[in-house]
Amino acid sequence: MKAVHSPSLTIILFLIIFFAAGCATTTEVVHEPPVEPAIEPVPAGEFDTGRMWTFDFPPVEYFEETYSFTPGDEWFQHARLASLRLPNCSASFVSGDGLVMTNHHCALGALETVELEGERLLDVGFFAGSLEDERKVEGLYLDQLVLIEDVTDEVMSAFELGETDEERVQFRRIKIQEIEERYEEETGLTCDVVTFYNGGRYALYGYKRYEDVRLVYAPESAVGFFGGDPDNFTYPRYNLDVTFMRVYDEEGNPYNPEYYFQWSSGGAREGDAVFVTGNPGRTSRLLTVDQLKFNRDKQYPFILTLIDNMVEVYSKHVEEFPEKRADYETRLFGLENSQKAYRGILRGLHDPHLMGRKVDFENTFQETVSEREDLQEEYGQVWEEIAGLQQEKREIFQEIQALSVRGLGRSAYFGLAADIIEYARQMRRPEEDRQEKYRDENIEETRAALYPADGFDNPLEKRILTFQLEFMESVLGPDDPAVRPILAGRSPESVAPGLIENSILSSKEKTGELLKMDPDTILGSPDPFIQFVQNTMERSASLRGNYNRLQSRESARVQQLGKALYEIYGTSIPPDATFTLRIADGVVKTYEYNGTIAPPYTTFYGLYDRYHSHGKEHPWALPDQWRTPPGEFNLSTPINFVSTNDIIGGNSGSPVINTGLEIVGLVFDGNIESLPGDFIFAEEYNRAVSVHSEGILEALRYMYDADRIVYELEAGKRR
Repeated sequence: MKAVHSPSLTIILFLIIFFAAGCATTTEVVHEPPVEPAIEPVPAGEFDTGRMWTFDFPPVEYFEETYSFTPGDEWFQHARLASLRLPNCSASFVSGDGLVMTNHHCALGALETVELEGERLLDVGFFAGSLEDERKVEGLYLDQLVLIEDVTDEVMSAFELGETDEERVQFRRIKIQEIEERYEEETGLTCDVVTFYNGGRYALYGYKRYEDVRLVYAPESAVGFFGGDPDNFTYPRYNLDVTFMRVYDEEGNPYNPEYYFQWSSGGAREGDAVFVTGNPGRTSRLLTVDQLKFNRDKQYPFILTLIDNMVEVYSKHVEEFPEKRADYETRLFGLENSQKAYRGILRGLHDPHLMGRKVDFENTFQETVSEREDLQEEYGQVWEEIAGLQQEKREIFQEIQALSVRGLGRSAYFGLAADIIEYARQMRRPEEDRQEKYRDENIEETRAALYPADGFDNPLEKRILTFQLEFMESVLGPDDPAVRPILAGRSPESVAPGLIENSILSSKEKTGELLKMDPDTILGSPDPFIQFVQNTMERSASLRGNYNRLQSRESARVQQLGKALYEIYGTSIPPDATFTLRIADGVVKTYEYNGTIAPPYTTFYGLYDRYHSHGKEHPWALPDQWRTPPGEFNLSTPINFVSTNDIIGGNSGSPVINTGLEIVGLVFDGNIESLPGDFIFAEEYNRAVSVHSEGILEALRYMYDADRIVYELEAGKRR
């Protein structure tokens, strides 16, 4: 899972979720399925909505009943302040000198950022033998949640002022922005208003941001991602998916956090209660059944088709141009990760048992509303209204995607054409009416920034454009006014190369000359990309406007449902994940799989067995120093383990702690059975997969001679 359903759900999701995404596909358009039989209810599980508890309302009584463990306020404060958030993952302080632990796959960008000329740290790893050798990762930051304020009443009051759904959503957005700006000015923190229970509650989260972050240690990718994509989302696993960084203070010294997690002396054992403090990215567990069906039938198949084709595009490209593999390796990794994730989610959405549990929960919820006259009057029609909105969205979903010109799966030429058209339209206006970057004093810089610094990878763009045109034709038809001028009865495969080769935009110099011309000349350019964008802008904007209105209406009703949900269930069930800090409880526990029983933990013996069983070939090859381990290296040391903690994309890099606030592991993945966790948490199947704390120490000590890190972890401070 390598970013645990992330993207990289936490990377790829943000690239492809809905309108930002484009699509490229060789498959035909997916037509509406025949009317399906009703889903038979199946008794819902107690924790189908998950166990991602917020620190706003920690479940103290539940922990006491379940684990005979009663943490106080100080325990939760320690757990919260020792936990951190990366831009796409989770992390934690693990020493009093600012040492930070996260996953290797969360630090891929950092490794590339700090590389010196001629280095390839993904292949050889990195270890700073001293403080002076620790390398600053420019642009990287870590956030620590230091402030939580309930702002529900303030946001709700603004929402209720609106007379239409669009107004209510707009007033809510304005109020949220106002609250964030006010708190940032008062506190100096980075502030976000967080939505819980689909709008049933709102909280202001204030983050202390650390911007001097330096790389300390990372293993080679061969062991940090041992088994590669074939082993991704599986268990048993044998991954040393760990990286250490260090936070420095404003004076350039190692930062001394008040709270950090000590290292456990024994690690995780079967049956132990363990807790994950991290930032799960996004779940859909509180959506209605009709919303889930829309995801199942429309949105997720579209995203998966897009990902499948982009995996094919990039795989063929690096196969043809092996010298470019390093340029696209991280992107391809993220796509393959998300490919498995969406396949698993869709399998779950088509599983009648899992969907039956969602139906049962919704039926119980509706019955509870109907039994109370006040609730029935306010919320009784919401489910039916949401269902109607899903049908309206279905009718225009594919057409919107076919006309989209930006995002993953879209040729960058269309995006450049859209930027040039916007530039020309801005330049038509009086200077005082233009956006800031189009004012005369900024115009040279704006023009220079329009064209990609490294130009276009045209062989790649031709592949992407081919898929994009195929999808467009399959959805709209060859005689559509948008399709006919660009294809003219020819196949997308035959058209794509000529479009690029003959485009003005393929030349930086010609594009620069075009930008110096008057706006009318630019907009009248015969370039096919510019003409396509111009000819479809009004149609596309109309569709998007309609869809946005549907989303506003849906958002307003979802907030109503969130209020009802919170009124009935309170904090006895956790809200959906929002890439904010949560604490998830569980136990180290095996499970049945593939006709046998998964071990609670794996050892380095298993890593070497897999290495030899696969003929020492990639992705089960090992780095040189690992092929013949030193005699002191204990092969029976645990390397990975499984537990029942509730995790999702964004939890990558989360610490696994025991009741004593000690590190026993590091989350890096989930089993294949956990993929439906997007919409339901089924404890009987779901398992979090973590690196064992003992395995981390064993590798640091004997494979990397990283004694200074080992000492710091065990002592809680530098030597």
